[in-house]
Amino acid sequence: MTTIASPPSLAGMVTPARTALVIVDVQVDFGAKDGLYGRGGADLSRVDAAVDRMIELHDAAARAGVFTVFVRLETGPGTDSQPAQERRLRMGVTGGGRPCLEGTRGADYYRVAPRPGDAEVVKHRYSTFTNTPMEFILKSRPGIDTLVICGLTTECCVDTAIRDAFVRDYHVFFPTDASASYRQEAHEACLRVFGQFFAILTEAAPITQAWQAAAAARG
Repeated sequence: MTTIASPPSLAGMVTPARTALVIVDVQVDFGAKDGLYGRGGADLSRVDAAVDRMIELHDAAARAGVFTVFVRLETGPGTDSQPAQERRLRMGVTGGGRPCLEGTRGADYYRVAPRPGDAEVVKHRYSTFTNTPMEFILKSRPGIDTLVICGLTTECCVDTAIRDAFVRDYHVFFPTDASASYRQEAHEACLRVFGQFFAILTEAAPITQAWQAAAAARG
């Protein structure tokens, strides 16, 4: 197991003025039992616990005035990646359907969704940043240099978001219990890589507590 240890000065590192909460791809097809992956037999046993932590982070962020960005995937014939489809064919993978098809329930948020004041980013690839307005949205909030990133799934779109944020010179915090994978070994492997190269690992509770304290200080 990867050791998770929050820095003692974490509260000062994730203050509302400098931090955005980024919630990635928490959508029906990825998290619900009747979504595409649930129907396909994916192990969703860790998803709802992770979403519980995301809800706590989102609530604390709202009270403390932390800017929140929801990122969601939409797929469709006009935006699908041809190389990705060709890769599947070359590997002998057929069928399965498109996840988060635009205009379907599968693309809807699962259990946690934007509130007034939150931003939304729609993407058509794994990346939260590439060919999206993510950087413009963040830069519209002067002073933000720190991102708390969580979502589904750890080894795919969350991984890509963390790497993309770090190479764009953001300080990245990863609440390890606020993301999930269908395979625990994939989640654990990502923690080792994130912790070594890209992010500060913590659990959700210390961040939530820091934001609760900031909200209390605001009155």
